[in-house]
Amino acid sequence: MKPPARLQSLIEEGLIDTVVRQLMSGKEAMVYVVRCGEETRCAKVYKEATHRSFRQAVDYTENRKVKNSRQARAMAKGTKFGRQAQEAAWQSAEVDALYRLAAAGVRVPKPHNFHDGVLLMELVTDEHGDAAPRLNDVVLSPEDARRHHAMLLTQVVRMLCAGVVHGDLSEFNILLAEDGPVIIDLPQAVDAAGNNHAARMLLRDVENLRNFFGRFAPDLLPTHYGLEMWDLYQRGVLDPETVLTGRFERKAGAVDMSAVMREIEDARAEEAARQVRMAG
Repeated sequence: MKPPARLQSLIEEGLIDTVVRQLMSGKEAMVYVVRCGEETRCAKVYKEATHRSFRQAVDYTENRKVKNSRQARAMAKGTKFGRQAQEAAWQSAEVDALYRLAAAGVRVPKPHNFHDGVLLMELVTDEHGDAAPRLNDVVLSPEDARRHHAMLLTQVVRMLCAGVVHGDLSEFNILLAEDGPVIIDLPQAVDAAGNNHAARMLLRDVENLRNFFGRFAPDLLPTHYGLEMWDLYQRGVLDPETVLTGRFERKAGAVDMSAVMREIEDARAEEAARQVRMAG
C-alpha cells in the first residue's frame, strides 16, 4: 500500500522498508503492519491530540515528570508549547512503560524504536502467524478462561512489582497470541508509588479481567485478587513469584476498608462511563 505521510520519515531513515497494510484504527492511534528487512513489525502512529477522543485526565498524568521546568510551567498554563509538551509526554509514557515492562519480563510487545511520533514494535501473532486477535473477539472455554486469567494476573503482579499500573486494562487491549495473552496500549500507564489514583486503577484493571473471564468461568466472579494484590504491595511483600489466592479478609488496623470500597465504587463508575464512551 502507499505509505501514509506519517510513516514516510521512517522509510527515509531506513527504519522500515515497506508498509504492508493498516491493522487497526483506534481512538488514540492508527496501527500498520510494516516490513523491516526480514522482519514483520507494527507501527503505531499516534493521532494528534485534536483528533483523539481520549482525554488526558489529570488522574493519569499526575506526578509524570517532564524534561525541564519550562515545559512543566507551560503544561500547567495550557499554552500551545505546553500542549505540545504534554502530547510528547503522553506518547513517551507508553514507550518508557514498554521498555520498562519488557525488561521486567512482562508480556508486552517488544519495542524497537520511537521516531517522529511513531512507535515501532513487535507484531504479536497467533498460531497461524497472523496478527493476534483482541480478547474481546474471542470465545473461550472455561478451562482457557481460567488459564488466561491466571497468566494475566501474573503479568499484573509483575507490572506492579516494576512500579507500573496499566490504568485501562480490559479485554479490548489484550491480544491473544499463540503462547497466551499479551498486554498492549500503555500511554495511560501510571506510577504505582507516585500516583494517588494507582490503587483505584489497579482495582479496576483486575476487576475488568475478572468480569470478562467470569463470563466463561463463573467461578472467577467471587474472587478478590485486586484487593489482595494491592494489600501485599502496600505492605512491601509482593514479588513476581507471589502466589495469590483470590481471597481477601479484612484485617483490623491493616487496611482502611472504607477507603478501599470507595476505590471500588469509583472504579465501577469509571468503567460504566468507559463503556458508554465506547458504545458511542
